Amino acid sequence: MVGRRRKMLFHGTTILAVRTAQGAAIGGDGQVTLGNVVMKADAHKIRRLYDGKVLAGFAGAAADAFALLERFEGKLRDHQGSVPRAATELARDWRTDRVLRRLEAMLIVMDRDHLLLLSGTGDVIQPSDNVLAIGSGGPYALAAARALLAHTALTAAEIVRRSLEIAADLCIYTNRQIDIAELT
Repeated sequence: MVGRRRKMLFHGTTILAVRTAQGAAIGGDGQVTLGNVVMKADAHKIRRLYDGKVLAGFAGAAADAFALLERFEGKLRDHQGSVPRAATELARDWRTDRVLRRLEAMLIVMDRDHLLLLSGTGDVIQPSDNVLAIGSGGPYALAAARALLAHTALTAAEIVRRSLEIAADLCIYTNRQIDIAELT
């Protein structure tokens, strides 16, 4: 293709969040891939927000995700830490603002009582089974977490770790540099 540049895509994120009656945890791997090259193996894609009461994980373009996390944290402050309200307000802005609409990222946000997925299309999704996953290895981690939830007595953090390890075994864009944050 003469005169045309092929767009290089960043891949390599798996984020998984699990809520149980005993606690909640979110984790992510550390791999960032550009094309077929691992650019970074120890990226941190999990953040504590609102004095550690809210956890967030992101998949997609890092700069876009950081911009969204910053806006989400502002919405949390505006709405006294209400995760559902902050998520709904961010999704509305994300969908209607021309600049935000171009951002390519997804967020999982959670507190002790809520677990939500935010997408650039204005979706705010609350799972019925208290498990969410995004990113390249998301489907693998989600399947593993659902099986572990149904057939073990592991804690939320243990389910997240083991599920991300399973995803790393299957997805070439996921590694075992796992970062987990927990709410008890």
